[in-house]
Amino acid sequence: MQVSEIMTREVETVPPDASLQQAAAAMEAMGVGSLPVCDGGRLVGAITDRDIVVRGVAAGLSPVDGLVRDCMTEDIAYAYCDEEADEVLERMKVLQVRRLAILDRDKKLAGIVALGDVATEPRAAALGSVGAAVAEISEPSRPRK
Repeated sequence: MQVSEIMTREVETVPPDASLQQAAAAMEAMGVGSLPVCDGGRLVGAITDRDIVVRGVAAGLSPVDGLVRDCMTEDIAYAYCDEEADEVLERMKVLQVRRLAILDRDKKLAGIVALGDVATEPRAAALGSVGAAVAEISEPSRPRK
């Protein structure tokens, strides 16, 4: 089963020159905590609600004047839509991420796959490692000293 069969295709994105407030408002409206950052159709990063708070507000940036590009993560992991779902699940496990951007072979954003997409897919039992992935991805982090 290819990851394109289980990914979410209609993905809201935010441009790098959007304000932090615009990104936060979009997240709030959709009930999500992260958004892919796209320049045109090209994926250039991701921004989370935590990025806005920790990299933006805590650093003194104004939510109105601060830009997504100032707080986003540029080097994000992704998979291609023609990859096998079990390979993508394994990558998510190794990277300890709950969602992964899915690109077409032209490197344009095609969708997002979340751990929940895999776990709720009726054919996921064939993947065999959904439970292990949930356990490994959900391993708690330790506070920095």
